[in-house]
Amino acid sequence: MKKLFFIVFIALFFSFFSYALDTPLPKANPESVGFSSERLNKIDTVFNKGIKENKIPGAVIAIARKGKLVYFKAFGMQNAEEGIPMSTDSIFRIYSMTKPLVSISAMQLHEDGKLYLSEPVSKYLPELATMKVAKDNNNTIEITDAKRTIKIHDLLRHTSGFTYGIFGKSAAKKLLKESDIGTLDTMHISLEDYVSTISKLPLAYQPGTHWEYGRSIEVLGRLVEVVSENNLDYFMKKYLFEPLNMKDTDFYVTEENWSRIAEPLKNNDEPELIDIKNKPKLLTGGHGLASTAGDYIRFIQMMLNKGILDGKRILGTQTVDYITTDHLGKDISRAGPLYLPGPGYGFGLGFAVRENDGISAWPGSVGEYFWGGYAGTYFWVDPKEDLVVVSMTQSVKHRVYYRMLLRNLVYQAIID
Repeated sequence: MKKLFFIVFIALFFSFFSYALDTPLPKANPESVGFSSERLNKIDTVFNKGIKENKIPGAVIAIARKGKLVYFKAFGMQNAEEGIPMSTDSIFRIYSMTKPLVSISAMQLHEDGKLYLSEPVSKYLPELATMKVAKDNNNTIEITDAKRTIKIHDLLRHTSGFTYGIFGKSAAKKLLKESDIGTLDTMHISLEDYVSTISKLPLAYQPGTHWEYGRSIEVLGRLVEVVSENNLDYFMKKYLFEPLNMKDTDFYVTEENWSRIAEPLKNNDEPELIDIKNKPKLLTGGHGLASTAGDYIRFIQMMLNKGILDGKRILGTQTVDYITTDHLGKDISRAGPLYLPGPGYGFGLGFAVRENDGISAWPGSVGEYFWGGYAGTYFWVDPKEDLVVVSMTQSVKHRVYYRMLLRNLVYQAIID
């Protein structure tokens, strides 16, 4: 009897820990959590077709519902040029999916009482105390004083006035492009010098008046460094990545893991992507991280769980609710050249947040939140459906197309 008990105990022990070793979350049969396996297989058909047509090199997709991983597959090639097949642990440049992670790091400092959102950013970064605003005036550039200081809240919700300069045309965007601050060469300056440089450039809008996708989270990353008295990579690793066991998420990939880096198709008009083989001098909170689908689904499962995963609490439940509600309201304009959250969405603290069941051209639920990365990575969290999804590929050209297809394919597979 004792021998039988020991055998059962050992079996249960290894069963319990197998997901930590092999999969990012506990696995389950799709039907047990309200999915149809047959309908989920439509994802395979669509993505394999895209690979065959040379639209995307490959992809990794992870889907979990009710805390259980029901779909975790790799398609196509990780590196087509070298003949390396995609793997579920392939490493991707996640670009702007860095932003939600840095936003959460800032909110951890908020929870520790080290900052509050209505504080001026200049309290910690004095070079941003007297910003200017550029606007077009009869084909000339008019520079005026900012009417108020940029607040930490503005950085988190993209209402600071900072711009990337790539969506639409304006006086501020013209000056930004002329500065070369947006080139890949920028990766060779420090985050401190980066913020110092953009502090000398005018804003695209008055702070707190418009949603404008720009360099707010790069500035927020520097603020995290100053407030925490740590480099951004150290702070995020200690307080976010290590507690969540996100072992492959960092600002660069160590040499022993270079063979796991996913690459875009060559000779397919895909733009050059950032180098992640060497540690950059610029730890940019806007687009600098590399990660895996497995790591990232653990992060968003923590968010869905209201701040906790595997017994480790990262955020308080009320903080998660506060982060994932709209922070724009009716007073902040969404009428810029490209409102990236899209119709039916507001914007919280680092995430686009769905406000209506309809209006949007893609399926989702009120309260769902999402974001994506320039090179093809994407995620969303749907609390109503108890659902988290991560998709990773490396294709700038076709990223939006496959994001929208995946949304349709996931929701059509829910049958409960």
